Amino acid sequence: MTKTPTYLPSKSHYEILDGLRGVAAILVVIFHVFETYSGDRFHQIMNHGYLAVDFFFVLSGFVVAYAYDDRWGKMTQWDFYKRRLIRLQPMVIIGTIVGALLFYFQASGAFPLISTTPVWKMLLVMLVGFTMVPLLPSMDIRGWQEMHPLNGPAWSLFFEYIANILYALIVRRFSKTLLTIFVFLSACFLVQFLVFGPQGDVIGGWSVDKTQLHIGFARLLYPFFAGVLLFRMGKLIHFKNAFAICTVLILIVFWIPRIGGPDHLWMNGIYESVCIIVIFPLIVSIGAGGSLTGKFATKACKFLGAISYPIYITHYPLIYMHIAWVSTYKIPMGEGLLGGLVLVIVSIGIAYGSLKLFDEPVREWLKKRFLMKKA
Repeated sequence: MTKTPTYLPSKSHYEILDGLRGVAAILVVIFHVFETYSGDRFHQIMNHGYLAVDFFFVLSGFVVAYAYDDRWGKMTQWDFYKRRLIRLQPMVIIGTIVGALLFYFQASGAFPLISTTPVWKMLLVMLVGFTMVPLLPSMDIRGWQEMHPLNGPAWSLFFEYIANILYALIVRRFSKTLLTIFVFLSACFLVQFLVFGPQGDVIGGWSVDKTQLHIGFARLLYPFFAGVLLFRMGKLIHFKNAFAICTVLILIVFWIPRIGGPDHLWMNGIYESVCIIVIFPLIVSIGAGGSLTGKFATKACKFLGAISYPIYITHYPLIYMHIAWVSTYKIPMGEGLLGGLVLVIVSIGIAYGSLKLFDEPVREWLKKRFLMKKA
């Protein structure tokens, strides 16, 4: 008996998009370090760093459509789910384990429930975290009411899975016209929340309650399926130095100060609407239409792409520790940023180690076990 692939092997990557995903992931870590010293949503240092999640959703939709749109005659829906689980779930497990190992080192006034949480309950939350099943606020063990209190950013993976299910069940069958209508309505849903809602920003999505789920779906539906539509339209923009251009655009979007203040929330809402609806698809179009020249740029994008998902899904337990350290000892920003720099470096190290020692070997084993069938 031999084994043959269930369907075609992985396609070649858009190298620049891989690199941009890595750039955005590292900026997320930096944003979270700076966020420790921010007073509130109106006084962030990297003012719009949280928009990286929305950028990731656009990228993800584009890449999923590229990888699978033309393969539905060669695979089943369950084949698709298995492939996505194998790609994403091993690092979810690692991120949850890192969160569990560091959990009791994060005890502080910022996280009032940690010191009263018994080990059995923390371990139960860890096991649930392995499955990506969201926890209700009643199971909170930190005090922030996160759906994944050991590793907060896992909330976006929960919505990523929802997007993948919607794509496989329904949206893959949409004509280009129907998909355009769906994306337009999703944009209206997003704008309604941003411009006419109570925040003027998309911060949120990480709790299981009506308000946070509203934010989560508003952040998910347009970006992800706009990425799918962008791929199907095939309208790529060809520029020289596309990676540099896109990186500069991302930096500008993230660093522009919040607009309008608490008395004019709609102004910032318009800014973020333009970023998510127009600028992020534009960046993806430029990145997908560009090409790399030179060994250094190619290696840099390959490395950044490789660590992008691991660093995003493993860094936040270190951020919890940083928050606890700063809040307990009243560390000023000038002194604390040295620790923040160390945190960024350690995050990259953990991400790379997790990738090479766990993620890649486990995914290879899972592919052989579940994506190959006897012939």
